[in-house]
Amino acid sequence: MANKDLFGLCPYVTSQKVLSGKWSLYIMYLLSDGPIRFNELKRRMPEEMTHTTLSRQLKTLEKEGLILRKEYSQIPPKVEYSLSEIGEKFKNVLEALGEWGEEYIEYMKGEEVK
Repeated sequence: MANKDLFGLCPYVTSQKVLSGKWSLYIMYLLSDGPIRFNELKRRMPEEMTHTTLSRQLKTLEKEGLILRKEYSQIPPKVEYSLSEIGEKFKNVLEALGEWGEEYIEYMKGEEVK
């Protein structure tokens, strides 16, 4: 059975597909503390992140239902991004990934010594 056949059936394939964007996890992490405006997100991203790339990644996450985009009708325009209800449920996964990432960083430091 091909991977595309497993989407929506296998939780691992489904998760990988939904979070396949290069910056998906980091954006979800940044939004886990609450709503953030576009320019603030842009400032918090690595320097190589372009306006277009961030915009595209946010649209994808919104389409997947993981984040919400709230537009305020004011001048100048204001747009905020936040985690959706299903995105909020991802916080525990983010915490676990963060802990594992810290452990892996320590592991890599130990490997450099050898």
